Amino acid sequence: MSRADVCVLACAEAFRGDGEILAAGIGGAITVLGARLARLTFEPELLTHDGTCLLTGDVPPLGEAPEVVEGWLPFRDHLWLVLHGRRHVMLGASQMDRYGNSNISCIGDWARPKAQLLGVRGAPGNTLCNPTSYWIPRHSPRVFVQRVDLVSGLGTDRGAADLRRVVTDLAVLDFRTPDGSMRLASVHPGVTVEQVVAATGFELTVPAHVPVTPEPTPAELAVLARLDPAGQRHREVP
Repeated sequence: MSRADVCVLACAEAFRGDGEILAAGIGGAITVLGARLARLTFEPELLTHDGTCLLTGDVPPLGEAPEVVEGWLPFRDHLWLVLHGRRHVMLGASQMDRYGNSNISCIGDWARPKAQLLGVRGAPGNTLCNPTSYWIPRHSPRVFVQRVDLVSGLGTDRGAADLRRVVTDLAVLDFRTPDGSMRLASVHPGVTVEQVVAATGFELTVPAHVPVTPEPTPAELAVLARLDPAGQRHREVP
């Protein structure tokens, strides 16, 4: 069992209880594996796709084409799912504040940024209409900041529909607080609360008891080994 395995399971748990909606992992192997692991274990009604426009009847390993195709998902139908809250997306972020406002557009002042990133892309619509979670592979004060330089994805203070959880290489965070600010939900095995607090650039809500993030069972590890035979998850979280 590795830290990457723990992170995949934590991402999979974000989809628990979703039922028959589209699970979309964006930004790396771990988010895709999380959605596929959830479907193959505790959330069999989840819809998964091949990364482009095919709904998959089976759940293939990373990099392999599905053997069973359940349907075609052109862009217009994908947008229908987004606008009607029928997709749970797991996004990435270059910056995030304590209310879950995220930035993937630029670092620095908008008029003259230090770095140009992706642009807001679909983050406003996703966060306004859909369940949304995040995967942050490097938990640091450069990512978790007091104020994002530009709001790409909406936080709980700006009308986000349903911010579920933020999974990082150190911990799981959520927004189950009276004011919708970020809370430390669990720390990964071998990580301390103090490490997470030091790596966060704003004040986290820290409960009196912070549990340890669950480790995958042998059965879940066997599923992961089939889904990721090349070990791409370990390159994302060494």
